[in-house]
Amino acid sequence: MKLDGKVAIVTGSASGIGAEIAKRYVSEGANVVIADLNLEAAQAKAAELVAMGPGKAIGVAMDVTSEDAVNAGVAATVQQFGRVDILVSNAGIQIVHRIEDFPYADWKKMLAIHLDGAFLTTKACIPHMKSQGGGAIIYMGSVHSHEASPLKSAYVTAKHGLLGLARVVAKEGGSSGIRANVICPGFVRTPLVDKQIPEQAKSLGISEDEVVKKVMLGETVDGEFTTVADVAEVALFFAGFETNALSGQSLTVSHGWHMG
Repeated sequence: MKLDGKVAIVTGSASGIGAEIAKRYVSEGANVVIADLNLEAAQAKAAELVAMGPGKAIGVAMDVTSEDAVNAGVAATVQQFGRVDILVSNAGIQIVHRIEDFPYADWKKMLAIHLDGAFLTTKACIPHMKSQGGGAIIYMGSVHSHEASPLKSAYVTAKHGLLGLARVVAKEGGSSGIRANVICPGFVRTPLVDKQIPEQAKSLGISEDEVVKKVMLGETVDGEFTTVADVAEVALFFAGFETNALSGQSLTVSHGWHMG
């Protein structure tokens, strides 16, 4: 098992991509903390993963925009499992508007969840990783870490920002064995993406079918959505690669939408 005995915190992991990453980690022997805004859902997902094994799981409440909540969640992890080897900063939402119509409160909310959340969880985990000789920090970026799309000014800005954060963490953490990398998925058919389809159809004045075929999948090589399992395999790869040879990098998982 590639992650036998490792301890991982995965934010926003009661559902979607985060849940699949947590499941994959547990299957490889990791002890996983399901850190989610919804405590009940986090605990239910943890119970499901414990039943699956061989790794263990617990659920904790975590608002990644609250420093106190993040610190409490990391402290609960260390109290339960004694260490933190892997952080997957995955929590995120999507809000789409044209720039001139984008409410400032929504702009701040987007950046708080995606960027502040990544910073706060990283800040809380690094001291533990340093004291134990290293660790892996994985940020959930997007094709939009490299590409831009209409209506997504806040999301694109946040996802670009994660590349910069990862590179700084890689530079600062290298001497302590801390690696930082970014996963950049294309469109993954999750509730988050399903919600975007009618919103973009309305904003762009096209049909929902056109949103899927032209906007979301038009630049892929095969017209296919990326799967949560695809992303989880990359998260396993980054978590299990234990040298600084792979740090400060991004890997795009998008059916060829973005190449390079």
